[in-house]
Amino acid sequence: MILKSDKMRVLFLVLFFISSIVPCANSKELFEIKRGVNISHWLSQRYDKCPPIEQGMSETDFSKLSKDGFDHVRLPVDEAVLWNEDGRKNEKTFAFLHEGIRWALKNELRVIVDLHIIRSHYFNAGQEGKVNKLWTDEAEQNHFLDLWGELSDELKQYPVSMLAYEIMNEPTAPDHEDWNGLVAKACRYIREREPDRMLVIGSNMWQGVGTFPFLKVPEGEKQIMLSFHFYEPFLLTHYRAGWTDLANFGGNVHYPGMLVSKGEMAGLADADRKLASRWPDEWNKAKLASLVEKAKKIADAKGLTLYCGEFGVYQTAPRADALRWYSDIVSVFAEMDIPWSVWDYKGGYGIYTPDGVPQKDLIRILVPVDGKK
Repeated sequence: MILKSDKMRVLFLVLFFISSIVPCANSKELFEIKRGVNISHWLSQRYDKCPPIEQGMSETDFSKLSKDGFDHVRLPVDEAVLWNEDGRKNEKTFAFLHEGIRWALKNELRVIVDLHIIRSHYFNAGQEGKVNKLWTDEAEQNHFLDLWGELSDELKQYPVSMLAYEIMNEPTAPDHEDWNGLVAKACRYIREREPDRMLVIGSNMWQGVGTFPFLKVPEGEKQIMLSFHFYEPFLLTHYRAGWTDLANFGGNVHYPGMLVSKGEMAGLADADRKLASRWPDEWNKAKLASLVEKAKKIADAKGLTLYCGEFGVYQTAPRADALRWYSDIVSVFAEMDIPWSVWDYKGGYGIYTPDGVPQKDLIRILVPVDGKK
């Protein structure tokens, strides 16, 4: 004979067991990440020397990244790649987007789909003499929202615990409020379709830490990650990068310490000395941390995760100095509990060469064998 109290005890144990193996229907699935890699120049920023899209990435690439110790990829996509000039979806390239996501998920990599460049907004437009119509044309803003509507229709099939959306890469609005207003519209638009999807938003003007105080998070939003990009000091990270005003810089650069020593500064040509004088301070881990902390304090105050969506050093920089910088910035991220995604996989900042050879010295800094960073 089973007493009433025994029956209750059995019922409690059964319910406890069921709850332990079946997630609560109302519980939020978490999109949690730590270390990632940007898959550049595949579905975004395609240039003449890029291999055909069908040859640019394969499941093997995602398997390599997973085995190397990364847990997610940031996947930039461009409007011009996914949509034809007439506005119709390019079914072929959308198929590759789905393929990339499936390859990532199969290899236990989460994915951030980043709308990188749209026809009405390019983050380097000002430097290249082009005008971003997004900030002055309401029709272009509505078109931007429509792009997200179509992306959501395509991607909502993937679990919210495995896929996130980055609303736009490196906005460069002439007024911070222009960006804040578009963020609010985009969040409302996507939330009507996907209330629980993690959304990634960055601050205006290339997602720099200095503009974080001006970023407004839409009221009531909690499924948000705040994203910043970090390329400081630019003289090191973009040393002799061909698309910058440092392309023909004639001096050396060092890290840590003074980027250009006093003796070297005196020997520079006037134009090079003027460039180098933009970075007069000593650079070290403490200096990097003081900059990152500006964004971290704001994210903490809002109760949101801070994410570094891009950081890296261009391949033309002195290797030993670059590796010391990587070691310091990754340590800063670890100490501040900041997830990150390095720029990039096989491009000019690559952790792999274009031929697929791993840069083992860099990868071991990013993902140490002991797993502490």
